[in-house]
Amino acid sequence: MSTFDAAIIGSGPAGITAALYLARSGCSVILFESLAAGGQILQTEVLENYPGFPKGIKGYELADLFAAHIENLTITRSRDAVESVRGQAGNFVVGAGEKEYACRTVIVCTGAKHRPLGVEGEDRLQGRGVSYCALCDGNFYRNQPVAVVGGGNSALEESLYLSKLASRVYLIHRRSAFRGAQVYQDKLAQSDKVEPVLDSVVEQLEADLIAGLTGVVVRNVVTGERRTLKVNGLFVYVGMEPRTAFLPPEVERDAQGFLVTDTEMRTSVPGIFAAGDVRSKLCRQAVTAAGDGATAAQAAFVLMEQLHA
Repeated sequence: MSTFDAAIIGSGPAGITAALYLARSGCSVILFESLAAGGQILQTEVLENYPGFPKGIKGYELADLFAAHIENLTITRSRDAVESVRGQAGNFVVGAGEKEYACRTVIVCTGAKHRPLGVEGEDRLQGRGVSYCALCDGNFYRNQPVAVVGGGNSALEESLYLSKLASRVYLIHRRSAFRGAQVYQDKLAQSDKVEPVLDSVVEQLEADLIAGLTGVVVRNVVTGERRTLKVNGLFVYVGMEPRTAFLPPEVERDAQGFLVTDTEMRTSVPGIFAAGDVRSKLCRQAVTAAGDGATAAQAAFVLMEQLHA
């Protein structure tokens, strides 16, 4: 079993950046990528705040540029899903698929997945009206009414995207005001297709055995009034859950399960670093993930030099 200097788990902005920095430093790297290079930015229509692209850039276009940047570097790449990490600094073993890989350091860049609403029938209706990716599934609801749940940037961005496809977009948020960036709120205010449904939560999903989702029942948390919105699609953006199940329990998490690190991306277990959306932090954006990846790579490189000394 050959030994790699670093195992990088995840190929979003954090993982790609970490791989780029370490490979250019002459380190042997294995990159585990369950998705194509770019990770979740492949599910983003347009990035308007990534430096260097003043007119914005499509998510898939930026992902293609990420992939091209590491294409000619010496990086071992694996599509196997990582199932376990054990060992200690200088002597980790990563289990993926039916194989094991020896690694001196591990950089976790697995990001997070969308949190479900937790409403009865949600699981059953996934792919039949319930979705967590407007870019992936929005076209199925062209000229049909849909609802979006959430009040942050993701919910607002995806509502704007869906307004180009759907006949009507109900934007449901449990509070009286959105949390997303003002620029998105201003754009939504100018749209005649998006109807805010504030102070409201989704209480029930209505469905047809053949057609799938047919409506959502929302309850106003202030008045208690219930209202049925006749929609064919429901897009959920109520937060994220980190992908950390493969890590040992001694890696410290915060109350939401995100990995706790210091400013150099070091976790509580020496030799294991975390970068990007999987970290416990305030801002989860592609640009901050890339910065995390660079920092984690440098910190891992310093540790490797200490291990070799």
